[in-house]
Amino acid sequence: MTEQMLIAASALLGLAILAATVLHGWLSWLALKGRELETRRSPVENEGGTRESAARIELADLKERIRKLEAIANGVDL
Repeated sequence: MTEQMLIAASALLGLAILAATVLHGWLSWLALKGRELETRRSPVENEGGTRESAARIELADLKERIRKLEAIANGVDL
């Protein structure tokens, strides 16, 4: 085997290893994103409620904060 053949074979082997590693990383990343999507789709139990009730609670909390900030801006003590 000549020196050029050895270099070419080594380069081809290195490229194959690199391609296999990148492919494995890509498939693992896709699997991770798939699990994240499945987690988002299923109803998440959050302190005894579903995602919708958690959103309502957060909205009520934001409204309360706005009410307090408006009172502060108007100079009213709470």
